[in-house]
Amino acid sequence: MRVNFVGPVLLMLMLAAPAHADPPKVAVFDFELMDTSAEGEVKGSQTGEQERLVRAGQQLRRELAESGKFQVLDIAPVSAAAQGSNLQACGGCDVQLALKLGADLAITGLVQKVSALILNINIFVRDTQTGRLVASMSVDLRGNTDESWSRAMNYLLRNRLLAPNYGAPQLQ
Repeated sequence: MRVNFVGPVLLMLMLAAPAHADPPKVAVFDFELMDTSAEGEVKGSQTGEQERLVRAGQQLRRELAESGKFQVLDIAPVSAAAQGSNLQACGGCDVQLALKLGADLAITGLVQKVSALILNINIFVRDTQTGRLVASMSVDLRGNTDESWSRAMNYLLRNRLLAPNYGAPQLQ
């Protein structure tokens, strides 16, 4: 398993708000799939994977909102523009779209399919005021099933995004 955090000082400063302050507003965009597997080259995108991408984004939004540590914004007003872009390679369009919603943070996700059974889920958090990447995290998983995807997302949420005592900076 590989986990990376970028910009710990910026993230700590941004989230070190007074106790009475509202939680940061986040725009959590739908996850994207990068299929570099031989299976993907031959068969193309699989229906189950597209459904899992949707559920991964829903799970992330729900858990962040339920934590009370974030105010999760509705991305519907910019959803079509986001889906029409490659958010990982658009030169900051995720930040621009998040700004239109009034977000403090833009969160994007990428699932890379390496083979039929090896995948990794990546989450990237950017500050909308600076466009800087403030955190990134990744988890490798085995098995392309609903259960493996859900467990991987649970791991990232529990041990990275929402972990109270993890050694690296948290988004709290």
